[in-house]
Amino acid sequence: MCDHQPPCPSGTDPVGVHARIVASHPEQGWYLLCNGVLLFDDGGAVLADHSILEPAA
Repeated sequence: MCDHQPPCPSGTDPVGVHARIVASHPEQGWYLLCNGVLLFDDGGAVLADHSILEPAA
């Protein structure tokens, strides 16, 4: 999905939450990143391989 240079981190890597936003839905509390990660307002995320990152405490 990511086609800019330098490329964003992989969507299966926990640092993938630092990729660019391609779809923003702040009214619903989520963002789609260019690497396929779904990032939530609380800091949680669903990575491209469907694994879940819990929000930081």
